[in-house]
Amino acid sequence: MANDQRSLKTATNHIQFLGTARSGTRAAWAMHVTSAVLIPLSIAFVFILVTLVHKDYALAHAELGGALPTILFLLFVSASIYHMKIGMQSVIDDYIHDTHLKSWALVANLFFCAVVGFASVYALLKISFA
Repeated sequence: MANDQRSLKTATNHIQFLGTARSGTRAAWAMHVTSAVLIPLSIAFVFILVTLVHKDYALAHAELGGALPTILFLLFVSASIYHMKIGMQSVIDDYIHDTHLKSWALVANLFFCAVVGFASVYALLKISFA
């Protein structure tokens, strides 16, 4: 296929599985990896929350302030925020064709993910150290 005159891939790109834009494969692999990481983290997240259902505030706060739940929640939040950023970025790249609007949408996506991520990490660390 690399020697085909109609192909836009060079021989090196064909071997490295890179398309003409050179970045789609990296984003796809990042989506797959974060999806795989989020499966056990989501199960742990739901399990921890279900165990807190019938506990009072002080006991739930004490359990959430432990090292293991805090680490699992931080990993869950960081992986899901990154997954959300990549997914929304691919939607913006695919469906917004105006250059200026695409640039502003990508900046807004990055800003939104950063705000949600920092707010979540702040809340988790506040629970953990309080």
